[in-house]
Amino acid sequence: MRFFLLFTPLLLMALLVQSGFWVPSYSRQSQANPQRLQQFIHASIGDAKILNPILNADSASSDIVEKVFDGLLDLDDNLQLRGRLATSWETHEVLYLRINHNASIADGSQPNARQLREKIQTWLKTQADLQKLLQAIQILPAQQQSFEVFLPDKTRIAVNLNIPETLHFQLSQVVPDFFKRLTALLGDNYEENRPWLQWLPKPEQHKPVILNAVKKDFPIFEHNPVLRFYLRKNVLFHDGEVFDAEDVLFTYQALMNPKNLSPRTSDFEPIKSLKVHDAHTVDVIYKRLFSPAINAWMIGILPEHRLNQQALLQEQQQRGISGKAAENFGLRDSDFNRHPIGTGAFKFVSWRSDEQIHLQRNAHYWEGAPLYQDYFYRIIPDTVTRELEFRSGAIDAYNPQPYQVKRYQQDPDYQYFSSLQTAYTYIGYNQRRPLFQDARLRKALGLALNVEEIMAYVLYGQGERISGPYPKNTRWYNPEVKPLAYDPAMALSLLAELGWQRNREGWLEKDGKILEFTLITNHGNALRKAILSIAQDHWRRIGIRCHTQVFEWAVFLQDFVNPGQFDAVVLGWSMGIDPDLYQIWHSSQSGKHQLNFIAYQNAKADQLIEQIRETYDLNKQQQLTRQLHQQIAADHAYTFLYAPLKTQVLDKKIVMQTADGNYVKIPEPRSGDLMFHFKRWKKLEIMPRF
Repeated sequence: MRFFLLFTPLLLMALLVQSGFWVPSYSRQSQANPQRLQQFIHASIGDAKILNPILNADSASSDIVEKVFDGLLDLDDNLQLRGRLATSWETHEVLYLRINHNASIADGSQPNARQLREKIQTWLKTQADLQKLLQAIQILPAQQQSFEVFLPDKTRIAVNLNIPETLHFQLSQVVPDFFKRLTALLGDNYEENRPWLQWLPKPEQHKPVILNAVKKDFPIFEHNPVLRFYLRKNVLFHDGEVFDAEDVLFTYQALMNPKNLSPRTSDFEPIKSLKVHDAHTVDVIYKRLFSPAINAWMIGILPEHRLNQQALLQEQQQRGISGKAAENFGLRDSDFNRHPIGTGAFKFVSWRSDEQIHLQRNAHYWEGAPLYQDYFYRIIPDTVTRELEFRSGAIDAYNPQPYQVKRYQQDPDYQYFSSLQTAYTYIGYNQRRPLFQDARLRKALGLALNVEEIMAYVLYGQGERISGPYPKNTRWYNPEVKPLAYDPAMALSLLAELGWQRNREGWLEKDGKILEFTLITNHGNALRKAILSIAQDHWRRIGIRCHTQVFEWAVFLQDFVNPGQFDAVVLGWSMGIDPDLYQIWHSSQSGKHQLNFIAYQNAKADQLIEQIRETYDLNKQQQLTRQLHQQIAADHAYTFLYAPLKTQVLDKKIVMQTADGNYVKIPEPRSGDLMFHFKRWKKLEIMPRF
């Protein structure tokens, strides 16, 4: 017995030592599992919500969607547009000038359609650049047209219009100032006194609403820019069906279906119609000038055969859905959102909620199959666990916390990348709440917050201060607008103007109510949780009672952010390079599931956003974006905090395979998207030497 007690611990120690030689580690990941070299394992703080390119609005879903679906185009590693499902595209313009028989032109005459066409043709001879672009001028006959106007009480009224003869221009490119230049011939008042309206019935109180609707949908001067896409042939969806123009048309129709509540509808609302010429040619015709038009088509294209009305009806029957649920059944309810089918480089395999999503390479991908066989997206909310998994080789990439960056910079076992993100972190105030409807209070909250302290003790210097809604590393950002200074005294002064005074306990109080609210954020982001604590402490110092709550990501979005049921929130935006901020800041985008979830409203900001969308000249766009930046900063709808540096580390055995079969280090594209070349990544069994 004594012998057994003596040698048993020694035997156990020997087994533990021996296990170190066969248990996989960072340096020997494939020792027990050779397939590990064929798998890329990514870690996320939160689970995806909906795997549908027209419905998702969170970064986890986007990470998966961009691998499963292709858009018509995207940006290359130099941030230039390149074709994807579209091999090429071209832009031209159709314009309409409706004849106003009540108006005189600049020379005092009242020409009919034929006479006006002749005068314009003569005028064009003096405009060499326009003459070169003009392809045709036609006269369209007068016509009667009916349409419906929605009144403020949501009822509809029928409107009959007698549309006069119309001059139809075709230009080989978009000319935003065409009609402005034409005023030299037509005069400044040609749009007035339009004799078009006959409405049934004729309630005078509705006349202003009807007139505005007609001016919007049937203007005297109408721009119709046209994007023509030439689609890639022989592209297959993951189920083997052929991709064609009908899928593009269906995706647009799904985006515009109000039942689907797509957060991206605003990008496609300016479209007048889509015209399918053949299986591989489609025209997208816009009803007005819309400069971000081309960028919107980076959205993933849906398979029409899987989601059309017949397919949804069949799904209802298979799932036994009936009654009221069947009446309301739509794209958001489809099982497709958890089992997506696209044309992308990876095919969906499985999804275990809050655990992992598994994708597999598309062997028939039109651009060539990815080198990795499998892609796993693991949900690991805890920061410490993510790092331990990375250092053990259980995951392949890691975004270190700011305090860890210096250590990874100096560690030769990993590949290290760092760049300023086209992103920012902010505190947003819900302006549906009466408390946050005065900009002075929002400004006071910003002044009371020491952002430099956040930069030093939370970010460890891994970021830059910002003052507005554009990425700091784009031309749209306004460097003249400076971030708010830390000034608690000024904050108290502003709050005093609003009637807030300290009570005996030191809290700010007005009309018997303490100034208090709840600040929320999501689990899995240590930086945001730290910001909660710092903001709570800084506001407490000046007498504001701030409660804090942290929620699991799906609950955070579904129960609080999407329906607008919160006071204030710590969040961040990952931005593109387009100057269009319509979805996030326009007042019309503050409904359920829309991205202006703080309900910001400002008429001047709306006007600037709309002007940016109609401006094709980059220098003019820059002037407008900087004005918009200044306006939003002045309204203090957000307390803008910082643009982070994006630091990523990779297993050093991951390399990129070149076209000639050689291996090179993973390059960092100008866009900062480290995984831009992911389809050409490969993990080697031993550490490479370059």
